[in-house]
Amino acid sequence: MEEVNLWLIFQRSSLPRHALEKFDSLKHYGFQISESQVADAVLNPERIERRGNQFFAVKLINSKHALRVVYEKRKGFLVVITFYPVRRERYDL
Repeated sequence: MEEVNLWLIFQRSSLPRHALEKFDSLKHYGFQISESQVADAVLNPERIERRGNQFFAVKLINSKHALRVVYEKRKGFLVVITFYPVRRERYDL
């Protein structure tokens, strides 16, 4: 496995609080997701897929849902593009 820095960089849009807003918007819908859960999904996924230069990591978060994290490897860093909860049944988990 290629060695990469364990820094996870959350890609920002033009809004500087994009990542924080994502955590807050998920919380509004009943999903309390932390930065450490996102990191754990990337570093210890239940399943991982790849499409082009993007990786899709899936990690269980409860009995009905999993966390899906989209990230890329850029110059030795793992850059999180987005993350969102999914139903486990959709991914046969």
